[in-house]
Amino acid sequence: MSFKGVIPPIITPFHEDGSIDRAGFETVLEHLIAAGVHGIVIGGTTGEYYAQSRDERVGLLKLAAKVAHGRVPLIAGVGAIRTEDCIEYALIARDLKYDGILIGSPYYAVPTQQELANHALAIDRAADMPIMLYNYPGRTGTMMDTEFLDRVGRNTNFRAIKESSGSVNQLHILARDYPHIDLFCGMDDQALEFFVWGARGWVCGAGNCLPEEHLALYNACVVEKDFAKGRLIMSALLPLMRVLEQGGKFVQAIKYGCELAGLPAGPVRKPMRGLEEDERRELANTIRTLKAVIASIDNKSIKKGAPNVVALNA
Repeated sequence: MSFKGVIPPIITPFHEDGSIDRAGFETVLEHLIAAGVHGIVIGGTTGEYYAQSRDERVGLLKLAAKVAHGRVPLIAGVGAIRTEDCIEYALIARDLKYDGILIGSPYYAVPTQQELANHALAIDRAADMPIMLYNYPGRTGTMMDTEFLDRVGRNTNFRAIKESSGSVNQLHILARDYPHIDLFCGMDDQALEFFVWGARGWVCGAGNCLPEEHLALYNACVVEKDFAKGRLIMSALLPLMRVLEQGGKFVQAIKYGCELAGLPAGPVRKPMRGLEEDERRELANTIRTLKAVIASIDNKSIKKGAPNVVALNA
């Protein structure tokens, strides 16, 4: 598999008692497929995998494979502290015929770069699947730096990296020095910068509730190579991206965005808490405004004779 495009990490809807809403999960999955996304991550950070038991995680991997049934590429998040647990999730994904796996640094463990490379290579040896790395030191405590990338980058299974450090210097290093590892945006408020530097796609949490708008930016920058249009779309998205990346309630905001879109989401799992009323009101206004602005930008493109790129991907 060659990773590309808009790849949302799907949320996990919960009932009010905290149990997984499996029917709701199917609804969100079907919504993303219908929107024309290029892939879906199952068991990512946005899906609150860290707050789920092993059986719950495996159950969602199985459910997604059954519902998607080959209609969209699926990438399994295999994050865990122990290498053995990551391998187990990767082998389950392989048996379910997933298209790839997402590997992050073991959170809390804070391994050295050599230890981290040994961890990733052990998963690769066991599963032998296409791999997207996930560099998110703000959550894991460990940066995937050049020593790590040099060690794992020799193996062709390591095909992409979701870069979420927030460091523009890291973005430059990846784009310039590691062209054999496809670059993906993982820091939403830097999406335009990633595309300017040749990113092949965007693993975007808010793609759950706003897939068309994320596809619009991808199509403008990657398909049309129209960065003037891309700047207009990104300008409309930025107020939301700032809330997500700087507001401290990433998953809560995305789940409420899903509610606004008429999708089942439910609460976040403890110890997190939902948005306050003023936060919900501000987020609703932000989303309403950006949707109107981006629709206007696309309509102007259509009137000028440009194809409706969003519709072509739906």
